[in-house]
Amino acid sequence: MSIDNQIQVVLIDDDPHLRQALCQTLDLAGLKVLTLGEATGLTARLSRDWPGVVVSDIRMPGMDGLELLAELHGQDPDLPVLLITGHGDVPLAVQAMRAGAYDFLEKPFASDALLDSVRRALALRRLVLDNRSLRLALSDRQQLSTRLVGHSPQMLRLREQIGALAATRADVLILGETGAGKEVVARALHDLSSRRSGPFVAINAGALAESVVESELFGHEPGAFTGAQKRRIGKFEFANGGTLFLDEIESMSLDVQVKLLRLLQERVVERLGGNQLIPLDIRIIAATKEDLRQSADQGRFRADLYYRLNVAPLRIPPLRERGEDALMLFQHFADEASSRHGLPLHELQPGQRALLLRHSWPGNVRELQNAAERFALGLELALDNTPDNPSAGVLTSTPGGLSEQVEQFEKSLIAAELTRPHSSMRSLAEALGVPRKTLHDKLRKHGLNFANQSGDDE
Repeated sequence: MSIDNQIQVVLIDDDPHLRQALCQTLDLAGLKVLTLGEATGLTARLSRDWPGVVVSDIRMPGMDGLELLAELHGQDPDLPVLLITGHGDVPLAVQAMRAGAYDFLEKPFASDALLDSVRRALALRRLVLDNRSLRLALSDRQQLSTRLVGHSPQMLRLREQIGALAATRADVLILGETGAGKEVVARALHDLSSRRSGPFVAINAGALAESVVESELFGHEPGAFTGAQKRRIGKFEFANGGTLFLDEIESMSLDVQVKLLRLLQERVVERLGGNQLIPLDIRIIAATKEDLRQSADQGRFRADLYYRLNVAPLRIPPLRERGEDALMLFQHFADEASSRHGLPLHELQPGQRALLLRHSWPGNVRELQNAAERFALGLELALDNTPDNPSAGVLTSTPGGLSEQVEQFEKSLIAAELTRPHSSMRSLAEALGVPRKTLHDKLRKHGLNFANQSGDDE
């Protein structure tokens, strides 16, 4: 059994009379004390962030104070350990101080000396844990910035929400379009939570056949249905102690939704064909690309399940709403791909940057990552915002020569201007600031076409 975080002092001494007297001193001073007659097994009962201090005699049967000090500091070198010594143990106490003991008290000692040392140790422990918590928070923010790249207000807000929710036990509903990064957000919530050492189980409900979805999620006992020859542990049970990420929750049948609602409310699972209720310590993160409230109004999604899931919603903004995040993400993915393939890095040129910013990214981050990979490989990629305009822009990694970079820049600018409505070639030429004859030549050179919207070339 672990030691409660309300305990401030663990006092260890094999002499029951001294143990009782010291416990009374600490208790009268308002400190919560746990007394033990031996040190064996203590380390396993203390978490690394336990906020108290240990007071131990040096000479005890079994594990002595020096062995305890070494074991405790093997788990947490910052844990204050105060040692009680007899007169002949002073050299041992000096050795222990060099090994990292916080203080030692030579018998007999005054009660005030013990209280003063314990209080100073507790103050140090609070400071250490505060600093540790601050470092962890900074590390978490840096980790989020690496996973969820972007400086737009929407992404700053999303990272703040993830940081706040990760520390809670609340189930979360992630809302976002296809390719927006819902599983990345779910994984971040898990990795920044106290469940990080437990399993993270991701399952796409939309990819499961209706005939196997219940068995896959809830498990089954032998003989539960034809072909069920042995017990199967379902995904919910497999994720016990951790997090289950359930994507495309809108695709679940109403019957399965009823079972999910029960699981969320009671935190138990019952395998198909079984009678045993299995308790679960689990966090559910659901995700959807649809408006579940609208689906509930239309009878396609249970309203009670929607309200149960919608306690802590997180909306992932589509890439088209994130401004220059697209450029940062593109360069990030392109650099990763270049490194992975052992290729030189390519920097985006101004015309290419303009092209990326004008693209609507209907496939969101997933589409952008694919485009960045092709760019890193030197493959040509057409970015087409409208089905009727195949010359919206062509993106490829720019060669190193200046003349080739200039040509690529020129082509990108013309292609970007072609995405805007122009009634005539004259209008297009004026927008680009070149004579019509020059424009004709450049369109031919770059393989671009002007779709004349009025039939007038003037």
